[in-house]
Amino acid sequence: MTGAETHDAGEFQKSFERVASNVERTIQGKSEAVRLALVALVGEGHLLLEDVPGVGKTMLAKSIAKSISCTWRRIQFTPDLLPTDITGVNIWDATTEGFEFKPGAVFANICLGDEINRASPKTQSALLECMEERQVTVDITTHKLSEPFMVIATQNPIEHEGTYPLPESQLDRFMMRLSIGYPGRDAELEMLERHGSHAPLEELSAVADADEVVAMIAFARRTHVAASLKRYIVDLTEATRDHPDVYLGASPRASLYLLKAARALAGSRGRDYVTPDDIKDLAVPVLAHRILLSPEAQMRGSSAEDVLEALVGRVPIPARQQA
Repeated sequence: MTGAETHDAGEFQKSFERVASNVERTIQGKSEAVRLALVALVGEGHLLLEDVPGVGKTMLAKSIAKSISCTWRRIQFTPDLLPTDITGVNIWDATTEGFEFKPGAVFANICLGDEINRASPKTQSALLECMEERQVTVDITTHKLSEPFMVIATQNPIEHEGTYPLPESQLDRFMMRLSIGYPGRDAELEMLERHGSHAPLEELSAVADADEVVAMIAFARRTHVAASLKRYIVDLTEATRDHPDVYLGASPRASLYLLKAARALAGSRGRDYVTPDDIKDLAVPVLAHRILLSPEAQMRGSSAEDVLEALVGRVPIPARQQA
């Protein structure tokens, strides 16, 4: 199937499930994380995978890139990594007596930033323009990035040694933050069977291409969202700003990303319209990393996820006839 054929909800769902099933050949027992990662891709967002080492963060990013037959590059973030290693640099060419642009690692459809919080804040900030505007400016010249474009960044928990916490301005650029977590017992036994004697990632073949993903993105943009549901999204984000346990609430960009993600999730469920459940299911992965709790709430052991789950249960849901 070509990308041009992805024109209705049924075809969208088939394409989405085909890619998700292919990725799950290498990621056992983490269906929800796989599907949310693909929702971020189709919703034109970026993904932050935060967890302890060895649970499959990098494997998930590589599997997505291989499944959609897109160009991908890996950036291993280290303390000595330079911003130009990411964006690229102009180099003097003696033969042409002029400067030639050498693209950095961000020039790919899928850019994997491995252990992003091990680089300095200056290098981390080099990704800001790339993620928000999907372009790179070097020496006043702007270079557009190809479509689709997605940054999948992995990071270890900030209490690990040698890490630099991502600033709020960069965290806000990620549509979602996911934690893969340890696999269940059965899933880990299956992993030993599959990965113990061979490398499933090497055997993974593409089941979609860039044109098909672009067509899915275009379909998600057209997915209907009722005015009442847009108000519901704003109600949720405003509730984070007014909550007594929240020091810094969700930004307007959070509302926009929640809208885009809900459209992509609705398509993955075979619909061309968004329902309140789509928004509720995405509230925690889209909003949790954007809010800062007050010192008092942190001392009580509260988490952003706890606050959001309580808010989702409290903010009124639009009536069915309004949605």
